[in-house]
Amino acid sequence: MPAEPTPAEPKTTPLHDVHRDLGANLVDFAGYLMPLRYKSETAEHQAVRTGAGLFDLSHMGEIFLSGPDAGAALDYALVGNLSPMPVGKARYTMICAPDGGVLDDLIVYRLADTTWMVVANAANADVVRDALAERAAGFEAAVDDRSDAYALVALQGPRSQAILEGFTEAPVGDLKYYAVLAGRVAGVDALIARTGYTGEDGFELFVDAADAVALWRALAAVDGVVPAGLAARDSLRLEAGMPLYGNELTAETTPFEAGLGRVVKLDKTVDFVGKTTLAAQAATPPGRRLVGLVARGRRAPRKGYQVVTSGGTPCGVVTSGAPSPTLGKPIAMAYLDSGVEEADLAVDVRGRPEPVDVVPLPFYKRS
Repeated sequence: MPAEPTPAEPKTTPLHDVHRDLGANLVDFAGYLMPLRYKSETAEHQAVRTGAGLFDLSHMGEIFLSGPDAGAALDYALVGNLSPMPVGKARYTMICAPDGGVLDDLIVYRLADTTWMVVANAANADVVRDALAERAAGFEAAVDDRSDAYALVALQGPRSQAILEGFTEAPVGDLKYYAVLAGRVAGVDALIARTGYTGEDGFELFVDAADAVALWRALAAVDGVVPAGLAARDSLRLEAGMPLYGNELTAETTPFEAGLGRVVKLDKTVDFVGKTTLAAQAATPPGRRLVGLVARGRRAPRKGYQVVTSGGTPCGVVTSGAPSPTLGKPIAMAYLDSGVEEADLAVDVRGRPEPVDVVPLPFYKRS
């Protein structure tokens, strides 16, 4: 019999030694050895809500498109209308399969007239790169995966602007949400983006991989800046109602089911990949919808748990769930079958119904 394939060793980010020295609990996430937590995930979560947290996001993919037709290629490849976007702006969008399923959700930055950066989730970076290369083949545009060349450090929280201003002369105070500029931060060249995945104000700093340690150490030395891991990142994004690929979004999920139909620009003139199917989906009420759930008790709904009616009939499934440090209650996002009455629902938590209330998303919105 053929030998079983040897599992690939997880990759490490340029900040791996820093995380190890800080005593982080390291786990394999999307093929990378990443910090789950350093000490207390609740403390890390609360630091971002009240002060500032520092994240290593260097596992994310950075894929560049350049050339005279780069904007047109993106209009064809993605569901958004990217070519009219001004230089220095960013946009949340998706890349979909011809059948309308979501291959990944993305942030696209326009860095120059003919240069764009597409940031993909780590687990999907290869899929996105290959799909972009295939879809850009008929355009005068080059696709260049620079993921290994870049590190990405995120500074998130209400103190993030004040802290960052101490390390750069770039006008970060004038930078709008979903915008980007080039500048030097703590002595290293960076792309400074006012974006994030926590529901707080904050910045994502793209730097050369060789500069990551110097940048991290400079920011982490500020009193009150707390290194934060994947666990806090997940609870923060859940409170903010932000989808996670593999949970709320999959290749079997359409943007309309996820409540993200607004990112599908059916009115753009380009016959983009998936347009016909997505147009039909937009014209038909989806068979399920993404909702927020707040548990009345203390047991947290978790991914994969069934949502049930008062009679015990399955009517949905939880996609993400956890105790909310900010709300003090367990919360979850779930797909609920269309037509189901939202009153008297429960989540089957290990054989016992946990009553829940259906609430609008997001659970938390900063003032």
